[in-house]
Amino acid sequence: MKLKFSLSIIVLLLLFISQDVSAQCSMCRAVLESEGDKSMAEGINNGIVYLMAFPYLLVGGLGYYIYRTYRSK
Repeated sequence: MKLKFSLSIIVLLLLFISQDVSAQCSMCRAVLESEGDKSMAEGINNGIVYLMAFPYLLVGGLGYYIYRTYRSK
């Protein structure tokens, strides 16, 4: 029990620690750094947000379906 609690605390701390990382491919980064236009950077950032949102929506929909199925029994 104490091991599970310690492990969960460590995992939570690791989730909340943020580091400054360059998580872009080299071509995207080169294009964004060479261009002075901010609209292209905003477009890339919006695309990343849209791509990131859909897996959460799918998993949330699946979770809701499972919840509804088990609740009706």
